Order: sequence, then structure tokens, then C-alpha cells
Amino acid sequence: MIANPLALQATPGVAAAVVDLTKTYGGGDTRVTALDRVSVAFREGEFTAIMGPSGCGKSTLMHCAAGLDTPTSGSVRIGTTELGGLGDRQLTRLRRDRVGFIFQAFNLLPTLTALENITLPLSLAGRTPDRQWLDRVVSMVGLSPRLDHRPAELSGGQQQRVAVARALVARPSIVFGDEPTGNLDSRAGGEVLGFLRGSVRELGQTVVMVTHDPVAAGYADRVVFLADGRLVDEMAHPTPDRVLDVMKSFAG
Repeated sequence: MIANPLALQATPGVAAAVVDLTKTYGGGDTRVTALDRVSVAFREGEFTAIMGPSGCGKSTLMHCAAGLDTPTSGSVRIGTTELGGLGDRQLTRLRRDRVGFIFQAFNLLPTLTALENITLPLSLAGRTPDRQWLDRVVSMVGLSPRLDHRPAELSGGQQQRVAVARALVARPSIVFGDEPTGNLDSRAGGEVLGFLRGSVRELGQTVVMVTHDPVAAGYADRVVFLADGRLVDEMAHPTPDRVLDVMKSFAG
């Protein structure tokens, strides 16, 4: 963790950072503070997991860091771009061109083939896929024989692999995953996590994943822990057992 929050803004090799991030909902007696002055950097080429008890602000942090939600106060940057200074159209373009998303629900269009779903973000942006990169991503996630199949013809694990490939195909600066294995059995989930791990190792991708699963967190390079809307701990080179021990401390 970087000790001086202001240093996050100028640190080279940082794919995304939040500084003094606060997010509140409601007002008066019903006011809820989801995030309380959180500062954290996500380094380029690193796989970070965000963990903590239910309701601790994990998904809120990810949504704010990805530009999907607006913080009440504080700074959010993707690379050197300050999101607070962007208009709606600029923010939409940044999310489209520089950020990849993987959600618990696969969010595939049922009428499109796997290949069409993978390339949909590029099609919407009027961009032609880099065929060599597309082939590399498809090969890495093991989808080459299934590209002409529609989602209903694919298993849950295969559908999530399509979603992973879709997130990677535009070569985003950073990929955010919100419980990406939450709807999968342990085998399929392990495959998807292996592909995300491979995207960091082989493609130099930056991945940030919200999860409640210590086994999933064990695939990451680093885990950051939230409790009551605050960043409370960090772990490098996590293992499921070590992560579980920290999670148990929240329940004590």
C-alpha cells in the first residue's frame, strides 16, 4: 500500500487509483456511508482481489473505480485521467476504450454467437478487431471450437469464458470483475480464474476482482480487505488459508 494517498496520483505503473474516496447514500437519519475515505492503487500487470464482509463496500469501490458510479467525494483515476473532470460522453468513451468488465451474470446477447458477443464492444465502437490479438485471446480461454455457438448452446463456464474474452479483446488498460465466478461450480470457476491469471501473466493485463471466495482470492497477486467502508488490511501472495484467517477475524 502506498502510504501517502496523494502519491497515488503521480505514481508510474498505476492502472487505476482512488484517493480519499467517499460514497454516501441518502441523507439525515437514513444516510449510509458505503465508502469512508478509501485510498488504494491498482498496479499495472497485477491481479488484485477486493474482499470483506457482506455490505462492506467492495462492489461500490469497484463501481466507482471503474467509472460506473460517481463518488460523493474524492478522486478516481484511470491511468493519468481524472474521471471527475469528464463529461458523460467522455466517460462513456473511456469505459468503452480503456476498461473491461466481467460480471457475475454473463450478460451475453442470446441471439449472437460466441464470436459476435466477444467482438460486440468493438463493433459498437466502429472498430475492427485485431485478428492476431483476437485469435490469441480466444485461444487462451479455450473457445476456438465454440465460436459459432450461441449462449444457450454453451455451459455456464463457457459463457463466462466468452465474457472474459469480450473484456480482453479491446486491450483495455484494466479489467474489473464483480464476483465473476459467483454463478459457476468450482471446476468452471477455477477455469475462469485460471484464464484471468493467465491474462495477467501472458498478456500483461491488469485485473481487479471483487470476490467473497478465499479460493478465488488465492489466484490474485494481492488482496485488499474492506470493513465498514474502510480499507483495513492488505495481503501480498495470498493463499486461501491465509485469506480465510483474515476473513474470520471480521466475524469475531
